[in-house]
Amino acid sequence: MATKQAHKRLTKEYKMMNENPTPFIMARPNEANILEWHYIINGPPDSPYFEGQYHGTLTFPSDYPYKPPAIRMITPNGRFKENTRLCLSMSDYHPDTWNPGWSVATILNGLLSFMTGDEITTGSITTTEQQKKILAKKSMDYNTHHNIRFQTVFPDIVETNIEALDERKRANASNSSGQNESLNEKRDVIADAAKEKPISLEEILDPEDRIRAEQALSYKEQNSEDNKTNNSNGKYPSMYIIVAIIFFALGFSIKSK
Repeated sequence: MATKQAHKRLTKEYKMMNENPTPFIMARPNEANILEWHYIINGPPDSPYFEGQYHGTLTFPSDYPYKPPAIRMITPNGRFKENTRLCLSMSDYHPDTWNPGWSVATILNGLLSFMTGDEITTGSITTTEQQKKILAKKSMDYNTHHNIRFQTVFPDIVETNIEALDERKRANASNSSGQNESLNEKRDVIADAAKEKPISLEEILDPEDRIRAEQALSYKEQNSEDNKTNNSNGKYPSMYIIVAIIFFALGFSIKSK
């Protein structure tokens, strides 16, 4: 149970954090136990944690602020082990370095700073930047659907998360649809080009188209001569002729559109 002083101090700090929010950080106490705080760190830009949402706990001693809290992170993050006490200068691992003047905001700012660095400590893990990015993308879904304590303490954030996740699904579906349409358009262009009626060089008025046609015919004739020497059965020259005609027709069709 919290002492009267601890209760008064933590109540004051909660009020201050609501009045002066800290960038990328929010925290609130458990309604049933003011010594148990839950925080959310939103991954800052220019870091592999960007767009990540990381939930954790601060467990304060009954005689806070004279002793530091235990710090844990619950959401998989690629930097710390989940649900493991972290050894930091402002955690209960180091009561000798604790400063009673520090606050919840000070502690969480220090945690964020350590998180975005690469120092090793008890409770930290080593992963690649890509792994951290993947976990960042999954973090909101984890908190919303698989993290019971998060759902209990942050029901308002859960509702916001559900809306954000739905919007993300719609955006992904739209992007997928757009990619399919683009692929179909490319296929249509190729199909239309293959159906183009062959024309003679004399019928081509555009200088660039004429040059392209002459190059295609030259390429065809050169390969035809080479293949007559190496392949007496005549299968490969026919193939080169078809390829040359299709590539020319494709170029002419695209330009005319």
